Amino acid sequence: MIRVALTGGIASGKSIVADVFRRRGFHLHSADRAGRDLMKPEGAAYPAIVERFGPGILAADRSIDRAALAKILFADPEARRFVEGIVHPLVIATLRAEAARLADEGRTEVFVSESALTFETGLVGEFDRIVVVHCDPETQIGRLIARDGIGRDEALARIGAQMDVGEKVGRADFAIDTSGALEETIARAEAVASRLLDEARAGLTL
Repeated sequence: MIRVALTGGIASGKSIVADVFRRRGFHLHSADRAGRDLMKPEGAAYPAIVERFGPGILAADRSIDRAALAKILFADPEARRFVEGIVHPLVIATLRAEAARLADEGRTEVFVSESALTFETGLVGEFDRIVVVHCDPETQIGRLIARDGIGRDEALARIGAQMDVGEKVGRADFAIDTSGALEETIARAEAVASRLLDEARAGLTL
């Protein structure tokens, strides 16, 4: 089994590529979803985060209001580091456990973890291949504004809080540009999926 990181900047089109990989039979692990689960009221990260930021980040049902928390984190690097220090080690543990279980069971040839912060959180060493999804800056800004209903300044701040996409592309094994038409993105993702499957079947891991 080959272990693959699917990463890229915020609103870069990772979900489109993930859908292609899923249709090809790859197992998809979402580090972002794992992080959200950890911040649910029953999650392991919930108590420390609520204690740090107080009831102002809670929704009516006592769950963490992710939009309210995001505004704090994107504006305050120290606060962001605090949350990452709690959540990321727990996410890595879930990733390792899931990958080990699937390898033992032999149920998939390609294990993919979708994580926007693969480089930022030091996850690179967990994987055999890195796939970076990227697009031109204006496309990324427009997608983020449309997706999250925020202004241009906030979109720029969120993009700026992440590692430069050029550096990510430079460190990638495969890079998929999603700037163009959807059909072009799907075709590029399909081509990378075929390469990954060939490498997995050839035993070309680290």
